[in-house]
Amino acid sequence: FAPLPSNVMLKMVKKSLLTISECPPLGLESLKVKDAQLRASSYKRRGLGPHRGRLNIQSGLEDGDVYDGAWCAQYRDKNQWLEVDAQRLTRFTGVILQGRNSIWSWDVVHTYKVQFSNDSLVWKPCMNGTEEAETRTAETPVLALFNTSTVARYIRINPQTWYENGTQGDICLRAEVLGCTLPDPNNIYAWQTEATGSRDKLDFRHHNYKEMRKLMKSVNEACPDITRIYSIGKSYAGLKLYVMEISDNPGKHELGEPEFRYVAGMHGNEVLGRELLLNLMQFMCQEYKRGDQRIVRLVKETRIHLLPSMNPDGYEMAFKKGSELSGWALGRYSHEWIDMNHNFADLNSGMWTAIELETDQSKLINHYFPIPEQYTSEEAFVASETRAVINWMQNIPFVLSANLHGGELVVTYPYDMTRDWAPREHTPTPDESFFRWLATAYASTNRVMSNPDRRPCHNKDFLRYNNIINGADWHNVPGSMNDFSYLHTNCFEVTVELSCDKFPHASELPIEWENNKESLLIYMEQVRLGIKGVVRDKDTEAGIADAIIKVDDIDHHIRSVADGDYWRLLNPGEYKVTVSAEGYLPSSRTCQVMYDHYPTICDFRLTKVPKQRLKDILAKGGKLPKDLQLRLRQLRLPEPLREQLDFYGRIYG
Repeated sequence: FAPLPSNVMLKMVKKSLLTISECPPLGLESLKVKDAQLRASSYKRRGLGPHRGRLNIQSGLEDGDVYDGAWCAQYRDKNQWLEVDAQRLTRFTGVILQGRNSIWSWDVVHTYKVQFSNDSLVWKPCMNGTEEAETRTAETPVLALFNTSTVARYIRINPQTWYENGTQGDICLRAEVLGCTLPDPNNIYAWQTEATGSRDKLDFRHHNYKEMRKLMKSVNEACPDITRIYSIGKSYAGLKLYVMEISDNPGKHELGEPEFRYVAGMHGNEVLGRELLLNLMQFMCQEYKRGDQRIVRLVKETRIHLLPSMNPDGYEMAFKKGSELSGWALGRYSHEWIDMNHNFADLNSGMWTAIELETDQSKLINHYFPIPEQYTSEEAFVASETRAVINWMQNIPFVLSANLHGGELVVTYPYDMTRDWAPREHTPTPDESFFRWLATAYASTNRVMSNPDRRPCHNKDFLRYNNIINGADWHNVPGSMNDFSYLHTNCFEVTVELSCDKFPHASELPIEWENNKESLLIYMEQVRLGIKGVVRDKDTEAGIADAIIKVDDIDHHIRSVADGDYWRLLNPGEYKVTVSAEGYLPSSRTCQVMYDHYPTICDFRLTKVPKQRLKDILAKGGKLPKDLQLRLRQLRLPEPLREQLDFYGRIYG
């Protein structure tokens, strides 16, 4: 066939997207269609059963396990079929097919027929004029729209030709079905209908770059006193990385107020996080104006930053294809084909090497690890988006963060990188117990994750782990943002995998908001856990920046920020906390973290070491205070007399 003109191709794409919008997917990919609704003429084994014939389902690393990447028929003839029971009358408008997902096998159906039934006994073929329609497909998702829609309850996909020169020449496919369910006259009561929407009046649709910018502007105009839009940089293609700030004092860090961030769209085709953050900023604006005290408290006590699209270039690629046709990887990478999930500086390797080589453990650092010089050079293979986010992290003293992804249902926590480059190995941080709490706070309040009856998304059953897992125990991810955030800054960060479907259909967005709304709010509120305070100079009351806050028995310190304030996330308990700073004597105290919804205040006032204090006073032409005069006299006395004077000083104050 001769290639079609570009204007004809564009019209066809627009028509297909409109059709998908008119009649959405039944939900094979999103798991809305249950396993019991899928049947097949035959299948090779359990791991290739009809329940695996779902669009974009991912296989395990090994062929032959229970998590293979398609439905594969046992026999190689034209009588094989995959059947979907819609469970009610449905106006079927099309199907989307793709081949098998496997590292080792390549199997794909070339052509197929479609049949319909109301009772699964008598079948009617899908017609193309006077002939039974036969449709071509490929390994990537291919949409086939029916010439005329058909109302039925059951639909069958019947392969006719397939790639017989494949690994085994098997009939294998993954599918999605498009259809509009018809009203059921037997459901006369509202409670008999499954909830599919949200009561919140939000803009539930997919937003491209221009639409996202327009929505953010509308939120800012609706709530100018508590919102601010700013950019942290540009993508490779020149799209700005916009952030929405929500605070009672936008644009300013307030003493004692923690900074929180959500980041979405690191992988441009994992789009649910982007829409959830756009929903969240609308929701918080609306509820703040209504006087919702929970939201009011969040706004007044926390400075919140929402970055809905870290990889706008990748998103635009996926958006143009549409939710069902972008496949598993289109738009994942940056414009330069960089996976930003592996693009942050690997600080783990240097830390572990130092631990192995250093004999004097007191010389080791455990926080604020410097970025290697080769990483910061202009020639380094670092995405412009990654550089922008690193600068953002360094300029704002974030305390807590979450990185929103898609394609699974689980919350992962650091470390993401295994110590010896093993494919997977549990690799905990010194703050393992608190990270597990953070992950649990999100997972246990997420409606889908917390459902004990849900099925696994692809090839791992995270229900066995209560829907949380150490990142490195899932798979090795060197250069992750989570690990970088923990080792280079004060900020604790987890990754939230929000849904099995990376690019859910727009019709799914209201229920996905309901699934995640409480989790998003609960997780932000965890920034209040632990201790906070201000480290000040005892004489001047000025805040001390870069003071080191050490918690006994947790080998990970944090530092105070420019005004001397700090936040240390901790589980409830009693902790001995020691603060030290250059030119000051260390100070220790016991801090009790309670089971409350607010942090324990632990302020510190540090005394300069005598030499430094003397320099400061003399430089200002001041008079020496009595305690410093006494200390200087002590230093001139012989050792026995100094000890005796110290002894009486402790007794009599």
